[in-house]
Amino acid sequence: MADIASAAGVGKGTLFRAFGDRTGLIRALCEARLEPVREGRRGGPGAAGARPPPLQRVSALLDAVLCFKLDNRHLTLALEGSGRDSPYRAERYERWHTLLHGMLEQILGLTDSDFTAHALLAAVRADLVEHLAGQERVPREELRRQLASFTAKILGTRPCGG
Repeated sequence: MADIASAAGVGKGTLFRAFGDRTGLIRALCEARLEPVREGRRGGPGAAGARPPPLQRVSALLDAVLCFKLDNRHLTLALEGSGRDSPYRAERYERWHTLLHGMLEQILGLTDSDFTAHALLAAVRADLVEHLAGQERVPREELRRQLASFTAKILGTRPCGG
């Protein structure tokens, strides 16, 4: 916090008053960086006209979450790894789960969309993304391909767009 305060040209107390603690600061940074993802979801293809089918939207959402976590690995890993801020209690997780659950409910023949949403989101947990990208050095495009393939297998379809 001292290094961040110094770089920002403010006192450490200012950061603590604004964000409470390190986790609050990380949460605020993640939320700010998530805004383009949310805007893209609202204004992306199909927003003004016909929406893509649910299977395509599920794959696109998971891909967006994966890319966000790849681009912000240290922040998301720190936030999801903090003991009191379980990733399952985080507001962004609840938003993603609710959105994904709603999409999955629109897929004919799919049962237990609530559990399926949780299981699919587990595939993009920050610790797994860090392990695969950081430790195993799986390239970004390969991770995206693997996630699309995994999602398609879970949903009983072929990968969208590839």
